Amino acid sequence: MLELDQVKIHFDTNSLLVMNLALAVVMFGVALDISMNDFKNLFKQPKLVVLGILSQFILLPLVTFFLVLLVKPQPSIALGMMMVAACPGGNISNFMTHLAKGNTALSVSLTAFATFLAIFFTPFNFQLYASLYDPTADLLKTVELNPFELLKLVLLILGIPLILGMSLRAVNTVFANKLSRLLKPISILVFIVFIVVAFYNNLDVFSGYVHYVLGIGVLHNMMAILLGIGVAKIFKVSFKNLKTLAIETGIQNSGLGLLLIFTFFEGLGGMAIIAAFWGIWHIVSGLLLATYWSKKH
Repeated sequence: MLELDQVKIHFDTNSLLVMNLALAVVMFGVALDISMNDFKNLFKQPKLVVLGILSQFILLPLVTFFLVLLVKPQPSIALGMMMVAACPGGNISNFMTHLAKGNTALSVSLTAFATFLAIFFTPFNFQLYASLYDPTADLLKTVELNPFELLKLVLLILGIPLILGMSLRAVNTVFANKLSRLLKPISILVFIVFIVVAFYNNLDVFSGYVHYVLGIGVLHNMMAILLGIGVAKIFKVSFKNLKTLAIETGIQNSGLGLLLIFTFFEGLGGMAIIAAFWGIWHIVSGLLLATYWSKKH
């Protein structure tokens, strides 16, 4: 059996193109629910803005780096962990926050703000921590990752749909609401279908190597959730906002991570498998936690 760092997940060009489009449409659908008032309301609570940025874009990539140093996974898995940690919060976090009876308005606002910041923070954090750890730095040299190309793709997938969606909402809110209800489930379904197809076409790879990432993936996700809880407790925010910060930190946009992995790393084994596992597991852990918290006040 090949070393995981030598394994590639196969995903043809046409499928990758559709995956790009589906994720962009997902982001456009999310942006249709966002208005400038969300940003204005967020800045009325500057403490929560700072805590959201601190937890998601500064502490999570940093703690992930220390976890990699501690666990010493295979380099491609470590690179995948860094990629997931560098991504913004997942869109499903808004639903989970609502289910948990957290601060849904804050969740939506933080998702919007995090998506905007991710245009710059995702490439920066990934490049920074991947280059600081020798095994991943060596792996990066074999890939010849161009940071500007990474920035450009993140801008195309996150930035442009965000601007277009918000602009449409500003012009016609009623139409934006109707389009959002139609687009989001369809685009998410298409995106999920292509992930399932990728799994099916590479079933032997996933079944042969998934045991390498099970424990690390669960630990990494648990650490992210606990990080959000810890930050909220240290700065003494309300229980409602604690739920929100924990979910926003623990639910990552692993779909974006997978897209970047397929685009720039040719589906590098450990990276793709850990990101795909995150994509499944954080939904399970998030729903379990949200259901538990929905009964706590």
